[in-house]
Amino acid sequence: MTLTGNIGANTDGGVPRPPEPPVVGPQPTLDPECTAGLAALQEIMPKTIIPETIANCREITTTLATATDEDLRRNGTYTFSEREVPGPSGAPAITLLICMPSSSQGPVPAIYNVHGGGMIMANRRTGVQTVLDLAAPLGAAVISVEYRLAPEHPDPAPVEDCYAGLAWTAEHASALGIDPSQIIIVGGSAGGGLAAGVALLARDRGNSPLLGQLLMCPMLDDRNDTASALQMDGSGVWDRTANRTGWQALLGERQGGQDVSPYAAPARATDLSGLPPTLIDVGSAEIFRDEAVTYASRIWQAGGSAELHVWPGGFHGYEVAAPEAAISRATIRARNDWLARLLAK
Repeated sequence: MTLTGNIGANTDGGVPRPPEPPVVGPQPTLDPECTAGLAALQEIMPKTIIPETIANCREITTTLATATDEDLRRNGTYTFSEREVPGPSGAPAITLLICMPSSSQGPVPAIYNVHGGGMIMANRRTGVQTVLDLAAPLGAAVISVEYRLAPEHPDPAPVEDCYAGLAWTAEHASALGIDPSQIIIVGGSAGGGLAAGVALLARDRGNSPLLGQLLMCPMLDDRNDTASALQMDGSGVWDRTANRTGWQALLGERQGGQDVSPYAAPARATDLSGLPPTLIDVGSAEIFRDEAVTYASRIWQAGGSAELHVWPGGFHGYEVAAPEAAISRATIRARNDWLARLLAK
């Protein structure tokens, strides 16, 4: 039997939706080792995000989650530079943060990083320490892209900026000291959704080949109506209200309707064939659980390669907020192992 790329297609894009909202039970129990991390996170960030609080959330994120120059140098094991490169046609230039291993001798693998932040906040230095932790054991470079944020710059600006940065990186890989055949795109949360959109664009435009994509708790579906979206409403860390705020900032009145590009919301794609090997991980106690599981399943249905981890009791961002928890350590090991296997092929 031949599986086609249109499995699950409907007039709304992507997998079919039931006529009525799913019936859900209580929120899954949090991993006990993660609860202190969640409490600490809730003390810093507001319980949810609405349009009127975007500016305040941007200030908090910039203050608390931005890597310093010292963070980027990692005790001298990395050097870094920031470079303006051409943006999408007719759009402003974009900035890439380029982190190279100090001891590299010849072309190295590269992780192309797309930061999170719900499409509405953060920058190229946000969370990049986590990506450097993945890159360092592999001797890999990290390229982190600064994309324009919604609502000031709605779709398609963010995903096109990310694609333009990847295309430039691939074109100039040799000059950078990067192996162009070993570029892996990585993103978490909104960055995971944008990374998935960039992978679709790279496939469809026939350039910027990717060795793999690592999607960490990815934000894939603007419809905001999965069982986990309903179940985790009011969870206190990127809940359904915050998710609606992010998607409406990106898509405006199109959010949840029929006229949504799969590059903006990859769950809308009717064809998930031809994608690079994929790792998706997500917590069981977070809003993006079900869309992440569905995306992995549809890659398999299309004949692709995907590894999926659903970590029991993990909330959104648990591995950063509670790094010493056993499931956090297991999550990082699984990512490291997948990257090492991918680069060894």
